[in-house]
Amino acid sequence: MLFYICAGVAELVDLPAGRQARRTFAVFFVYVLRSQRDGELYIGLTQDVARRLQQHNVGHERTTRARRPFVLVLSERFETREAARAREKYYKSGFGREILKASFSPQDVPGWRNW
Repeated sequence: MLFYICAGVAELVDLPAGRQARRTFAVFFVYVLRSQRDGELYIGLTQDVARRLQQHNVGHERTTRARRPFVLVLSERFETREAARAREKYYKSGFGREILKASFSPQDVPGWRNW
């Protein structure tokens, strides 16, 4: 039996005397956002994609504030931070960015305006 929680996945573990406990595992996500204002991509790493998307859209991040609003175009789940960081670095590389741009055109995003 698995329970999903915000910061990761918890599983029930049997303890002596018929007791049970929850053991939590961290889960990491690499996410790609597309700006509805200029169509550009933003790539990041987090443990809570919904919270991060909200932070970007509210303007809590100085680096993305002028490009609001954003829509989520990709989210990938990883069991370790190292694996997620490696994927994030790949997407931020020249080759990774070209693959993302080819996969997600700006016209696919609702509300995108081409100025």
